[in-house]
Amino acid sequence: MSPPENANGGTSAAAPSDPAPPAKPSAKGKKKDDKKDDDLSEEDQALKEQLELYVVRAQDTDPGVQKLALESMRQEIRSATSSMTSVPKPLKFLRPHYGTLKSYFDVMPESELKKYMADILSVLALTMSVEGERESLRYRLLGSEGDIGSWGHEYVRNLAGEIAQEFQKRQGEDMPIDALMELVQQIVSFHMKHNAEPEAVDLLMEVEDLDLLVEHVDSTNYKRACLYLTSMSRFHPAPDDMLALDIAYTIYMKFEDLANALRIALLLDSKSIQYVKQVYTATDDLTLKKQFSYIIARHGLALEIDDEIAADENDKEMLQEIVNNTKLSEGYLTLARDIEVMEAKSPEDIYKVHLIDGRGASSSLDSARQNLAATFVNAFVNAGFGQDKLMTAPSDSSSSGSSGNWLFKNKEHGKASAAASLGMILLWDTDSGLAQLDKYLHSNDTHVVAGALLGIGVVTCGVKNDCDPAMAILMEYVNKDDSNIRIGAILGLGIAYAGSQKDELRVQLSAILGDPQATLEVLVFTAVALGLVFVGSCNEEIAQSIIFFLMERSEAELAEPIIRLLPVALGLLYLGKQESVEATAEVAKTFDEKIRKYCDVTLMSLAYAGTGNVLKVQKLLGICSQHLDKGETHQGPAVLGIALIAMSEELGAEMAIRSLERLLQYGEQNIRRAVPLALGVLCISNPKVNVMDTLSRLSHDADADVSMAAIISLGLIGAGTNNARIAGMLRNLSSYYYKEAAHLFCVRIAQGLVHLGKGLLTLSPYHSDRFLLSPMALGGIVTVLHACLDMKSTILGKYHYILYIIVLAMQPRMLLTVDEDLKPLPVPVRVGQAVDVVGQAGRPKTITGFQTHTTPVLLAAGERAELATDKYIPLTSTLEGFVILKKNPEYHEE
Repeated sequence: MSPPENANGGTSAAAPSDPAPPAKPSAKGKKKDDKKDDDLSEEDQALKEQLELYVVRAQDTDPGVQKLALESMRQEIRSATSSMTSVPKPLKFLRPHYGTLKSYFDVMPESELKKYMADILSVLALTMSVEGERESLRYRLLGSEGDIGSWGHEYVRNLAGEIAQEFQKRQGEDMPIDALMELVQQIVSFHMKHNAEPEAVDLLMEVEDLDLLVEHVDSTNYKRACLYLTSMSRFHPAPDDMLALDIAYTIYMKFEDLANALRIALLLDSKSIQYVKQVYTATDDLTLKKQFSYIIARHGLALEIDDEIAADENDKEMLQEIVNNTKLSEGYLTLARDIEVMEAKSPEDIYKVHLIDGRGASSSLDSARQNLAATFVNAFVNAGFGQDKLMTAPSDSSSSGSSGNWLFKNKEHGKASAAASLGMILLWDTDSGLAQLDKYLHSNDTHVVAGALLGIGVVTCGVKNDCDPAMAILMEYVNKDDSNIRIGAILGLGIAYAGSQKDELRVQLSAILGDPQATLEVLVFTAVALGLVFVGSCNEEIAQSIIFFLMERSEAELAEPIIRLLPVALGLLYLGKQESVEATAEVAKTFDEKIRKYCDVTLMSLAYAGTGNVLKVQKLLGICSQHLDKGETHQGPAVLGIALIAMSEELGAEMAIRSLERLLQYGEQNIRRAVPLALGVLCISNPKVNVMDTLSRLSHDADADVSMAAIISLGLIGAGTNNARIAGMLRNLSSYYYKEAAHLFCVRIAQGLVHLGKGLLTLSPYHSDRFLLSPMALGGIVTVLHACLDMKSTILGKYHYILYIIVLAMQPRMLLTVDEDLKPLPVPVRVGQAVDVVGQAGRPKTITGFQTHTTPVLLAAGERAELATDKYIPLTSTLEGFVILKKNPEYHEE
């Protein structure tokens, strides 16, 4: 057989651009044809002659003959099968006659036959029409209203492509599109029947009519359609992305897949609360409502359970308790007992000095700073366990307990962090936390009181309570004379009520911003606290008060390093809210030139954080490519901004890591100092080997700021993973920098982070299969990172307690299965690397390389769990955090 003339599988228009020559070949053509005919097998030759005869007959004057010829031609085309690389034979042999048939069609009188002819021309146009002519579609619209699917997949796909082009053209010229939309209906239903959901969705996106999808999905394919909708929404510009999610929400609600509908409701920021209530009211099943409450608690949404959601008072109380996260501490400790890590660890257990060769232990550094470092390590490692060896250990000799002794091994502001560390050790356990911190509130040392107030904020972080004990205690101290105490109370409120948008806090804290007596640091921390409490709320009043405050600062005040947290506070109000920030950004352009650019870049990078917006990343890269004079600081936030925007999906993160490599090679010092922190946030609690190596290299950089940032970032990427390789690197760094107090402090903090919660916690702001971004968690991370842009004056100075803000991002990385009475229920689960199955055919496995464990289990970054038994049915498809299981009624024990 001769090779096919069109080896492109007949999809693209590979025909010559002039119409095919008329049926009479010239002498030269004859020879060629003879040669070709010799190559054909007898069957093919017969088929070719047969088709040529049909072509002649189709132009016959007698309609009966015409009809028969067209019928036969149609039969031949339909029954022909083709391999992947060749055009079906009838189409190939009819190629030379395409022009003849076209010109004959134009002179045919209107009739059923003419429509018949149009159908055939439409199919022939598949391989023969000129690119951009859209002939296939043109003849389709002129043809009979038949079933298009019978001509095969390739034809339908080609039509869909032509419809998209035609639609855009007609939109531009305001032409009617009804005929097109009827075709679209047919194509979509064809695709949905043949498991090509992504193609149906793409076509509907092109013709801007996604609502059609809702009618065409059924219970067998809605999951795949929604999976495609939600995962592609990340790559669409606004407002298309929200539209896609909205439709997915509608479909999930239609098929009563309520847990997934809830996840989308939480992602659709603008309509969150209203949609969440719809999900609750769509069911009467109380256990399902409990599961929803667990998902909401993990996301950190402040939700009031009202009569609509649950009528019965007891149910209401129970659901509110779950939403308030009061069960978190209990679940976390269940996990810890199961994994047998309850025993308290001391900082020495983490440093493992005996593993380091030779020097290091006996260095003559100031002990206060080493003790401060030990305080943080101790707090991070024992976070949430309720016991440690420094602050809570009972002492033998005196009855007062040894915690007092450790407290006073710290100097001045070090005592504040030491007292606050108790809050972290008792994390989420409000009752015993407030009881144990109470004794420090009566101390004569202002630093201790300040630390205790901050500790009260930390211990209640993410756990709400109807009687608001933290608010009651901290409000008394907010207006004290001593600025340390004020800062402790204000930051405590910011951490305790992050994301709650409580109005009384707005009133109280905004009043402080206008207080002429308050010191600059008190005012800055007030702004930060407001930013955290109203994170992502776009609250205009607060934005106004922070803006006025910024405008009134003198030159000298704007030179203070702590000022850099003000733009962050302003940006937090618009975290992830995209264009809502624009009005505020315009006002920011009128600021003093010292802070104008810094503010501009920070606002943009926070407003687009977690959105993956490519244009904004390019803009920030543009800012980083300028070579500026000394004294300009706004490139640091630009680098962080790239990471914050790109962290929303894997592909963007990979690309951002490569761009950051470039910045390291060509950027100025102030850019290089920010790159490690950007890498740290891109892979937070996810130690990727390539990033680990880059940071390891930078941790020995000649520039002290670069190396310190790299050390902290090693802690961030390994946070809560107990990663042995990072732990080894940090041990080596501790002996390498044994004479450098500042570096050693950073190494210690990083060591504490790597062993965060003895490896049971994560700092990743994403949860629910990397689908949802918790604004509180991201807000906490961003604040700490911006402080780290100037370590010498913040974390290494007297503001080291800023590190406690990271508690907002701390969450157990566990899967804890419970029964319908919320008691732990051990079941076997498979845990493995998550596989992206969007748009794949059949029922692909969602995890690979799994191991089977019994719950509760830990989930590392990029891992997913599925039940390994049919005995129970989970109430949510995403197994993470607390999952309620109900017995499977169809299960029979073997």
